[in-house]
Amino acid sequence: MPIFAAVDIGSNSVRLKIARLQGRRLRALHEDREVTRMGESVFRTGFLSPDAMANTIKVLRRFHRVAQRLGTDSVRVVATSALRDARNSRAFLEWVRSATGWRVEIISGLEEGRLIHLGLVSSAKVNSLPVLMIDLGGGSCELTISAGGHIRETVSLPLGAVRLTNEFLQHDPPRKSELERLHGFIGRELGRVADRIIKARIHSIIATSGTAASLSAVCQKLSKNRASSVTRLYMQRMAKLLVKSNIEQRRRLPGIGPRRAEIIAAGAVVYSDLLEHCHLRGFRYSSLGLRDGLLAQMAAEHGSTASSKQIESERRDSIQAAVKHYRVDISHALQVRDSAVQLFDRLKSVHRLPPQYREWLSAAAMLYEVGDYVNRNGRHRHTYYIISNSEILGYTLEQRRIIAAIARYLGKSRPGPADGPMKILAPEDRENVPKASLLLRLARAFHLARSGAVQSVGVRVHEASIEFRLSHKRRMGVDLELWAIEKEKNYFREVFGRTLSVALA
Repeated sequence: MPIFAAVDIGSNSVRLKIARLQGRRLRALHEDREVTRMGESVFRTGFLSPDAMANTIKVLRRFHRVAQRLGTDSVRVVATSALRDARNSRAFLEWVRSATGWRVEIISGLEEGRLIHLGLVSSAKVNSLPVLMIDLGGGSCELTISAGGHIRETVSLPLGAVRLTNEFLQHDPPRKSELERLHGFIGRELGRVADRIIKARIHSIIATSGTAASLSAVCQKLSKNRASSVTRLYMQRMAKLLVKSNIEQRRRLPGIGPRRAEIIAAGAVVYSDLLEHCHLRGFRYSSLGLRDGLLAQMAAEHGSTASSKQIESERRDSIQAAVKHYRVDISHALQVRDSAVQLFDRLKSVHRLPPQYREWLSAAAMLYEVGDYVNRNGRHRHTYYIISNSEILGYTLEQRRIIAAIARYLGKSRPGPADGPMKILAPEDRENVPKASLLLRLARAFHLARSGAVQSVGVRVHEASIEFRLSHKRRMGVDLELWAIEKEKNYFREVFGRTLSVALA
């Protein structure tokens, strides 16, 4: 039973959750959290402060010892808003690696929203009607509209509690002019999404993270109600109470710790204004969040779990959105994808690629023509850039780079170790990408004329050769397809060490 660890380096705090995969479910073994305020100096100066970095490294070393003691099989460490904004983030990433051996992945706001969504739908019963998920952290606020387990839309706004406190609230309690500027900024940012949230006809609202937990605890005390829901009316009352209180008064409120009291006023104003601007009744707090999404993702990549279908659905939805946006010929893309996957399956003994390459090859087949949207001249380079830099949800940056590299080499150029797209890959991927890219080149060759003439491809594997037998529509020619396959024969021998022949069935 594998054990996974998820580490979230946020703008306000650093969190750890370790879980064991039992059957198809995850069982929590250990949780830890500490406030380090990584974002405090970033939002003021643009740089991570030495003290914040040192304190965070100290916490990460503690997390590392726990992960080792529990025999963790896999660890994923992600960083969010503060590291996205910091100009010296690279120095911190190297410090983490030297101190723990961990590689930190800086994820985008949209990927953060996707993982939070995954954590919620994988571990809790979420209504099939439209749901708004809110995660207000230290540096940003992720808003995700979900329906039937599918993400309709995700947006990341710069409305984190640490960021807003540093930017707008210079006095304790805040002055009226400071609050007016704060409300104005929040209103401007919410104006980007309020109409879409209203039109979505949200049925329920789920809020995650520490600010929501504190507000929920305060609401329960004030209303003498044990329910975890916070109505818009109580949220407005709490916001007014918190901005009029000084820090000592806020610290005495239930559920608000000494460090949370420093930033809770800004967070409360965001929630109050969000409910007001978007005509929402209130929210309920959930303890699930980003770490749960990371654990669900790791468990699904390890094997079939309750989250596997959810992740497949997210990837499929995101790829289809990209295909539509870049005006890719969907019929042709599906034909090429099906042929590429069939080649992968039938030539396993030849290419010996890791199983995950099947998914990456499928994605590359769907997206290999997105570069045409920019310009057909240099379209393969454009394709690489778009795939590696786009928000294709469900794939890490490294995975997107692999997918992009597979799709990159469909023209005259061949993947070489000195090429930019290849140099940034791990050594094993530098060996595997040329094989996957060649499978995609062949799949495209089967459908080069876009006529649908080739109906199926039979594959015969011999000790020193591979034979393709093309079944085609009798009244339609396949000369272009045969010509394209012929061009790949020498490269096929170079990559796989076998001769390639083709015949008509």
